[in-house]
Amino acid sequence: MHKKPDLKSVLKANDTRGVPTYGIPEAAHYLRIPPATLRSWVHGRYYRTDRGQKWFKPLIALPDEKIPLLSFINLAEAHVLSACRRRHNIPLPNIRRALDYVAKEFGSRHPLIERDFETDGVTLFVTHLGKLIDASAQGQTLMRDLVEQHLHRLERENNLVTRLYPFTRPPDMDSPKSVFFDSRLAFGRLVLASVTIPVKSIAERYKAGESIGHLASDYGCQPSDIEEAIRCEFQLAA
Repeated sequence: MHKKPDLKSVLKANDTRGVPTYGIPEAAHYLRIPPATLRSWVHGRYYRTDRGQKWFKPLIALPDEKIPLLSFINLAEAHVLSACRRRHNIPLPNIRRALDYVAKEFGSRHPLIERDFETDGVTLFVTHLGKLIDASAQGQTLMRDLVEQHLHRLERENNLVTRLYPFTRPPDMDSPKSVFFDSRLAFGRLVLASVTIPVKSIAERYKAGESIGHLASDYGCQPSDIEEAIRCEFQLAA
């Protein structure tokens, strides 16, 4: 019987997906997540209750606690988790308890980005989360659809996530996969999908005075592709 790859063993083997690469401001921009929210997910935070201040431990485990950078694996986890914050302001403690429940069921440290999560895992996560927040059946259906939309942006090889297409526009199933992260390409930087050129390089040439038409001709792609790269990168600069 063929045994599926184990994420933990892959990361121990110095796979590029586990290398600290992305700062919080950069990752938050490209994933369209408030920086403060992402910071809470990776560093934890204190929160107030009727019984005083309490500590919420991180939702995402960084590859090296001494280096405040996310890995590609972390980026993919944050991408899926953001579904809970897109349209539903779900309290972090509730998300934590639902994640702990799913992690226990799968026996995994990274259940959200493993193949099994795309089948039974989504239902387990959303159902358990719904119980914690007393969500209606309709609310749980909407949440499940949103999580699945985010999972639709991940590509896998041998059951492991290898590529992430972040949303560049309001998330829906028809949103174009115009840019992607792949730890094996361009040192993990965001690249334009049509030509696999870092969006930062394209934006820098445009900022230096080259026209969209000239860049499109030089790279052999459509002007709309260049516009997408420029828009993504200039939003980061702002």
